[in-house]
Amino acid sequence: MRIIRDLEIVEDNRTRVPDDQPLPDGPVLVSLDRWRQDRDTLRERGDVGVYLSPEEDTHDLLDDLQDLPAIAFELPKFADGRPYSRARLLRERHEYDGELRAFGDVLRDQLLYLHRCGFNAFEVRADKDLDDALRGLRDFTVALQPASAPPPFGADV
Repeated sequence: MRIIRDLEIVEDNRTRVPDDQPLPDGPVLVSLDRWRQDRDTLRERGDVGVYLSPEEDTHDLLDDLQDLPAIAFELPKFADGRPYSRARLLRERHEYDGELRAFGDVLRDQLLYLHRCGFNAFEVRADKDLDDALRGLRDFTVALQPASAPPPFGADV
């Protein structure tokens, strides 16, 4: 699967693994419940990130941020803004510098705003064009509000 990461379209090297499946070798994303249950073992691997549903808060991860290479937020519907706020808090208040990924109902119109809140990786909805979504990061040329990430306007998108 291809995703947008750091303003480029790349092959995804990270697998989201359901709780009832064994963990493959290589970078993975596990649920918050699985992380809580097997934290010490997963932390030792060094390549395990966590995915969160909108109902789950990042509060339980704050002591583990240095051990998490990636945190992914599910956006089950276009109108849910909780991941935006959580990403911004992670970047600004908690200085998280790992990958912040959006997956689910991720559309072109959201990418610039997600990026400005600190997201740097996007699994765009399967029925949408990835190249078109990447161009969405250049939809606006002026930013009037402060943000967690600089505008990608100068990027070769």
